[in-house]
Amino acid sequence: MELTHKKVHNYFRLNGYHLNGKDLSRIGYSYIKEGDVYEQAIGEFLLDWFDDKDYIETKTSGTTGLPKLLRLEKRAMIQSALATGDFFDLNPGDKALLCLPVQFIAGKMMLVRSFILGLNLDVVSPSVAPLGLRKERYDFVAMVPLQVQNSIEELKNVKKLIIGGAKIDTVLEEKLLPLKTEIYETYGMTETITHIAAKRVGEAAFSILPNVKIAKDDRDCLVISVPAVSDQPIVTNDLIELVNENQFVFLGRIDNVINSGGVKLIPEQIETKLTGKIANRFFVTSLPDSVLGEKLILVIEGEKQEFATDFFDVLGKFEKPKEIVFVPKFKENENGKLLRKKSLLN
Repeated sequence: MELTHKKVHNYFRLNGYHLNGKDLSRIGYSYIKEGDVYEQAIGEFLLDWFDDKDYIETKTSGTTGLPKLLRLEKRAMIQSALATGDFFDLNPGDKALLCLPVQFIAGKMMLVRSFILGLNLDVVSPSVAPLGLRKERYDFVAMVPLQVQNSIEELKNVKKLIIGGAKIDTVLEEKLLPLKTEIYETYGMTETITHIAAKRVGEAAFSILPNVKIAKDDRDCLVISVPAVSDQPIVTNDLIELVNENQFVFLGRIDNVINSGGVKLIPEQIETKLTGKIANRFFVTSLPDSVLGEKLILVIEGEKQEFATDFFDVLGKFEKPKEIVFVPKFKENENGKLLRKKSLLN
């Protein structure tokens, strides 16, 4: 029998209670009327999901431009939930935690996966330390890097963790490698209905989920084909190395590439070399230059500091910053993603 968006798995539970679609619609009204801000967002999604429309509308995160409204087919979201269940071997009754804001696709999909796969879902406020004092053990949790950074000690109670929303830096990765938790970094976007690939922390290459095909275009950017989601291939601005038909290595965003005196530099690769050497948050970008066209600069969050003359010896000749800019506080979007250009305007 074909799954429909109004069909809720018999094993599904929300905060310990077995609920069907009608129950969830009633809870949706209650959340909107009486709930906290994060519960109101859940309530609005529940009403949207269980109405008669075959789509929902959601906004992109606005990482590289203005947020835009997208229409996503509910059948495609169901297929995405099934693909995630297959890839991560999720089973009916597995205990999951929703600690992401439901205004964005990652939070929405944790609910959809739970409805379709029959997960036992707990819901908490999307705080920076969502596991807090909770003693429960979870089979499946999704977080952004900031939440993970503040939950290292509590991750012993999580069997499988997926991390999305932003790239994991080397410092955080080194903290996660010794843990027994199965930890994955995911790759995806709103247009693909959350992740289409994942990799274990410590591995270089992402592996694609079921029913996904990948290629690269003449810019060396990733092209994604997900027939269940989109009739047309999704062309990204993400530079990749194609390992094989099922795996790729993310290099950086073509939007961020700096052409300095004819030399093309990928900020993300330079940032990786500097990770662990700078205590504060930082990123690499460029400013206009009359000689080079673009000059590479290093932007650091916090108070001004001095660096030894050999500090940047880990970098190649053209990778060394021409200028260091200190910014009191970086700007982020609602989803916790760093806004490079806007941060520089402080």
